This record gives sequence, structure tokens and C-alpha cells, in this order.
Amino acid sequence: MLDLRRIRIGIEIDGRIRYYEGLRVKVSGTKYANPLMNDCAVTITGLSQTTRDYLLTEASPFNDNRTPKRLIVEVGRVSTGLFRLFLGDIESAEPGSPPDIDLTLKAKTQAAAGGQLLARSGAPLTPLSALAQGVANDLGLALEFQAQDRNIGNYSHTGSALQQVEKLQEAGGVSAYIDDDKLVVKDAGASLSGRMRVLNKNSGMVGIPKPTEKGVKATFLIDPETAIGGGLRIQSRFNVALNGDYVINQLAFDVQSHADPFFYTALATRL
Repeated sequence: MLDLRRIRIGIEIDGRIRYYEGLRVKVSGTKYANPLMNDCAVTITGLSQTTRDYLLTEASPFNDNRTPKRLIVEVGRVSTGLFRLFLGDIESAEPGSPPDIDLTLKAKTQAAAGGQLLARSGAPLTPLSALAQGVANDLGLALEFQAQDRNIGNYSHTGSALQQVEKLQEAGGVSAYIDDDKLVVKDAGASLSGRMRVLNKNSGMVGIPKPTEKGVKATFLIDPETAIGGGLRIQSRFNVALNGDYVINQLAFDVQSHADPFFYTALATRL
């Protein structure tokens, strides 16, 4: 039986998230296991003229209302339901050329936090986990801490709230990044525990994995188990030299409602 794909787009309009499903949608973006902001572009066809005009106005650089408007992308299958692929702040909206009624929304994770200035300082010795919790609180995120805890001396930061993620990574010698609504802090070079994606011809592999300077590049079907910073276990029959365990450092996604793409493309480093 054919298991049909599902794509649902959530857009914040007048302070409320409105969900759209069943429209023609194209989604592409990339997640990073480092302080770079995750990005996403959504082209959606069939929104009402009122909704399109509202989004074009609110996302305009000339709009005085700088309150962030959220974009949520959920994907899945009819049999298994939806899972969240991306959550971020809308940065721009662009209309398609007539007679198309397309609207392209571009968003980044925690984009609004880049403009929030603050100053933070720690005690002479502060646990890394406590610093990470403080950064998560400033950004309104949950914390997933999977690093070896250590004391950090004389921590201080003055600048944007978002830059704290980079400062945290440098101070602790760890990998720190934002994945949708959580701040992840893990040991550099290690994968998240309990998040190992086993990839072979029977589990969604598309094509053949290819070697890179640091590890492997692999394309596979979208699934809810794969996570940025998680593990990837390659089991290839045609390129056995690449078989083994990796940590996913970059995860691109390409999803369309009325075409073939429904894929992840991972860049991973061998563990």
C-alpha cells in the first residue's frame, strides 16, 4: 500500500499559528551542528490574497513592527503522522510573478535574537552546564546538555543574545548549536546519545554514499529519527569502504508536495 507523504506549514499571523496542508509546497533548507543559524525557504501556492498581503507587509524591511513571526514546517507520512522539520523566524517574503500565486518565505532559527543586546558575566568558576542553561533561558529554549561538565573561569559576554551560542562553544571547547526549540551542547566530535540513524538500501538510502574530505555525504528519505549532531551508521553494499559510524555535522532537506524530492542530504564526519 502506498504511504502518502504529508507536509504541513505553520505561519504566525496576528500572533497565532495558522496551519496549511494540501497546498502545493516546496521546502528546502539546512541545519548545522555549530552556531550558524539554520535556514529554510518555503514556497507555498494557494494562500488567500489577504494572507499573502499580510505576510508581504509584516516581513517587509520597512515594517516598524519587528516582532518575530514564526515559520513551522512539519512533514511525515499518512501512516506515521507528522514530525517537526524546522522552526524559525520569518525574515522575508517574496511574491511569485503573475499569473502564479506563489509566496516564498525565508526564515532562520532565532533570527530575532540576533538583534537583542545583553551583557552577562559569570563567577570566577562557573559550571559549563550552568552557563548553557543561562544561554538557553536568554533565548527561550530548552537545553539538551550532553557534554562533559567542567568549570569555566571568568565567563563574560556583551553583545547579541544569539552570539552567546558561539561564545559558549569557544569557552567550553564543545559543540553548541540550536536545533529548532532547543539548545544542544555536546562534546565536540561525539554524536548525540540515542540518536543513531542506520542507513542501508532497505532503510531509505538514495544512491550511493560519497566520500568527502572529512567523512561522507549521503542522501536518504526524510525520517523522524535523524537529528543534526546525531549518529549515522552507513551500511553500503556498493561502497563498503565508507561503512561505519559518523556524526552528522550538516543536514540539508529538500521536500516537495507535488514532485519527487523528500530527502535529507547529510555531511558527516567519521567517529
